[in-house]
Amino acid sequence: MSRTTSGKLVAEKANSSTAIGAFNVILLEHAEALVMGAEKSKLPLILQISENCVKYHGALKPISVATIAIAEASTLPISVHLDHAESEELVKQALDLGYDSVMFDGSKLGYKENVQASQRMRALCDSYGATLEVEIGEVGGKDGVHAPGIRTKPAEARDFANETGANLIAVAVGSSHAMSTRDASLDFELIRDIAAEVKIPLVLHGSSGVSDADLEEAVRAGMRKVNIATHLNGIFTDRVRAELDKNPSLTDPRKYIGLSRDDVSDEVARLLKLLNLN
Repeated sequence: MSRTTSGKLVAEKANSSTAIGAFNVILLEHAEALVMGAEKSKLPLILQISENCVKYHGALKPISVATIAIAEASTLPISVHLDHAESEELVKQALDLGYDSVMFDGSKLGYKENVQASQRMRALCDSYGATLEVEIGEVGGKDGVHAPGIRTKPAEARDFANETGANLIAVAVGSSHAMSTRDASLDFELIRDIAAEVKIPLVLHGSSGVSDADLEEAVRAGMRKVNIATHLNGIFTDRVRAELDKNPSLTDPRKYIGLSRDDVSDEVARLLKLLNLN
């Protein structure tokens, strides 16, 4: 199947009131597991590579080329997305490599500077036919916009979306990045209010901390792209730890990482069905 853009995948979900799953790639095995999960569920997804992942690998190209090749080999429509990019130069590099989607993170900038930088990214993505996702405020860790009581205001999200011309917008509604427990408390009424104000699809970041039932309710309320990373990393690592504890003499990583890959693919298939309210 030919590659697609996250914008097209999300637009399809907007029409059906379901959500597209977006999952982070860290190692090559992550990309393989995610696409395996898509194949098992027969549902498309978005492969995400973050700026932090690029820093880990020391370069954008190697992990990107491998991930794009895995996406292109799938029988399903798959998008390859640069996640939380703060560097405008990194965005240009990703688009040159064949990424079809970018999340530009200008949340550390002031509002005016964030708008201006996002507008530049909009023009750049347009020139490549790529999708642009932006973020209003900081959808960061526990000390960011997700600190208690801090939420995206519907009118601010509307104005930011209109001024930047983005395709998708990430908003803060109660989730937080890097949560290892699934007990985040989402504000579903706020999601509905933002969805009523904003004319582009909404993105839920930090979804690893959200329970199955609340993920379903968030989709019903208006979320159309759901990002999940830490939850899958936990599954991956738990299996590695279990296998090495069981057999400390193991030295061939294929014998334990392969099992972790299989576990992640099963969970991705389950989550994709959940987000499609199946």
